[in-house]
Amino acid sequence: MTVVVPVHNTMPYLTRCLDSLVGQSIGLDRLEVIAVDDGSTDGGDRELDRYARRYPGAVTVVHQLNSGGPAAPCNRALDLATGRYVFFVGADDHLGPEALQRLVAAADGYGSDVVLGRVVGVNSRYVHQEVFARTAAEISLADSALPLSLANTKLFRRELVERHRLRYPEDMPIGSDQLFTLEACHRAARVSVLADYDYYYAVRRLNARNISYLSRAEERLSCAERLVDFAVELIPPGAERDAVLHRYFSMEVAALLHDDHLRLERATRERLHAGVRQLARRHLTPQVRDRLPVETRVRLAVVEHGGPDDLVEVIRQDVERGVPATLVADGRRYAAYPGFRAPGRRLPDHVFDVTDAVDWLARFEVTDLRWGRDPDAGPALTLELRSPVPGLDRLRPRLTAGELAGVVQATGTVDGATTLRARFSVTEVLDASAATGQRRAVHLTLPAVDGRTGTAPLRAPRRVRVPGPLIRRRGLRWYAVSPVMDGSGRLMISVVPLTPQRVLARLATRRPS
Repeated sequence: MTVVVPVHNTMPYLTRCLDSLVGQSIGLDRLEVIAVDDGSTDGGDRELDRYARRYPGAVTVVHQLNSGGPAAPCNRALDLATGRYVFFVGADDHLGPEALQRLVAAADGYGSDVVLGRVVGVNSRYVHQEVFARTAAEISLADSALPLSLANTKLFRRELVERHRLRYPEDMPIGSDQLFTLEACHRAARVSVLADYDYYYAVRRLNARNISYLSRAEERLSCAERLVDFAVELIPPGAERDAVLHRYFSMEVAALLHDDHLRLERATRERLHAGVRQLARRHLTPQVRDRLPVETRVRLAVVEHGGPDDLVEVIRQDVERGVPATLVADGRRYAAYPGFRAPGRRLPDHVFDVTDAVDWLARFEVTDLRWGRDPDAGPALTLELRSPVPGLDRLRPRLTAGELAGVVQATGTVDGATTLRARFSVTEVLDASAATGQRRAVHLTLPAVDGRTGTAPLRAPRRVRVPGPLIRRRGLRWYAVSPVMDGSGRLMISVVPLTPQRVLARLATRRPS
């Protein structure tokens, strides 16, 4: 089989990646590693050559000028590949020792064209886990969480790739792997998923420079447009297309309307507004719209029916003031965002209609976040929450962070609003986290809203102070446990393993001068 590794400035992570490949239980005689150095300047080119000399016949290295993205290196490697199967590995990621042997055995046994192996986040990198809930011989884009996992970190039958001449579009700096993966999964006779082993370790590079959302906003718009248009052209109308479009509108398109939208220059906001409006009007069907999270649904409706300033005011409400009041009129429920029935405003009522949004009443905001103590289990993350809707405490709200359940300490009604106090045990968070670290989104669930369960992520207005990390030991390792906010304002609980050097550095900064 062939493993493709596009490489550009990933030292020292590259060394562990290569070690995990040449150490695979499948054996070097069944393995072809094609690493394409895309103009590395950090010594990665020399490291690749060292492995090629050490493992002749198993590791092939190609050097080329920097192309600006992973698409060209992947295509170059595909042109050289000879294995029955091909697998793509990021140069800063690594594999479990038995990963390739298990994947090939499953593909042969099931007759699969595409096989997913469970992906684990490292250094608190967030990875959607829904598709890895159980091993399944056959899944599809329509009946599983596969649309949430369209990265190329999968095993592909090379005959399928070559029969359809699947390649990466080289004019897409980001997102090119999704087009490749989507078409492969759509055309595959069978897609399988394996949840019995940690196959792929996706690494968050703690020392990497993050490319700012602000500098890439228009690039992300272009990517979203390409993804949506490609899916519509590739997949006929129906459940499969709806599932894929739901993913793109709830993730890639929604990301263009996240809280950081407020920090963009006005001209950029206007271009994003125009681009998202066109996408929504062309491809956002009622079937897809009704499945979107309520926050995304409202923001997209404001884009379709209002101007850039209307969108800014709606986002500012979430970011600075918190969850708006819910108004009831003519038997319908409305989110009272700025612009709702405002004099001189052009936004129709249905933009703010949340009557059928089961997750609307589950939208609580964080009013206080701090480290405290669990009487039985020691340190705990304590949360104070609020909803402007009274009486929700009677529905017995539940708080979760992934598979972890928070302890709800008290509920009540204060000044016409529902309040809630809860905590997560730090010990339980660490016990449930992999040694590589983990990141979990915190959700609130109301078990009975009009007979249906409503779940929404917790978010915190910017006025809420987020405490710094708590350093704790589990076994022989040290970890930083942190509450963090992602780009959409959602609350996450992050666990990051610490090296001894990082622990000493942190302790030094806490010593009194």
